[in-house]
Amino acid sequence: MRIGVITFPGSLDDRDAQRAVRLAGGEPVALWHGSHDLEAVDALILPGGFSYGDYLRAGAIASLSPIMTEVVDAANHGMPVLGICNGFQMLAEAHLLEGGLIRNDHGSFICRDQVLRVENASTAWTGEFEAGQEITIPLKNGEGGFIASEETLDRLEGEGRVAFRYVGVNPNGSLRDIAGITNAAGNVVGLMPHPEHAVEPGFGPDTAAAMRSGVDGLGFFTSVIRRTLVEA
Repeated sequence: MRIGVITFPGSLDDRDAQRAVRLAGGEPVALWHGSHDLEAVDALILPGGFSYGDYLRAGAIASLSPIMTEVVDAANHGMPVLGICNGFQMLAEAHLLEGGLIRNDHGSFICRDQVLRVENASTAWTGEFEAGQEITIPLKNGEGGFIASEETLDRLEGEGRVAFRYVGVNPNGSLRDIAGITNAAGNVVGLMPHPEHAVEPGFGPDTAAAMRSGVDGLGFFTSVIRRTLVEA
């Protein structure tokens, strides 16, 4: 399975996402923001970083990059798309996901291993998990506060479109502790934590078993590979 990872000016986790795809058994395909060619990939990842220096609003300029025309079209036709951190911000700015992301309520950049509760295990990217399962994923952001109107929040909750919720601590002031959401079809998912940093023993979060042994993030990438192969 070919999974495209798009690099924008200021992306810094694109190589990590490519490695995660490879470890999950997929073929990572490096894509460039200035292209209109998705190179026949089966799924897409918008990685973390600081696209265009986060000027204007985080993800706002990147959402207007040439390749985003193709991303929006592919997503609307059912292609799985994952937005991680800055990628989540791009998806919100491109209106593929509802709501928005603003400066952390404490005004500071935060970097920590974060416990999440999986609220929706039926999306293209969460099928390897169970609803209610708690996973630990690294988090690093300065503008990670999820916001939306009360009406939108109620709709997201009612339609089961909250994909992940922060557990134990809300690190950035996100409304209703929301860490990630999905679109109505379940093929587009965005979240602030970084699953690509929890895919390989020795480099992930600490666990009760051993330091740096957490690999909860790998399930995101194996989920989409398995889902796509089954549907094919």
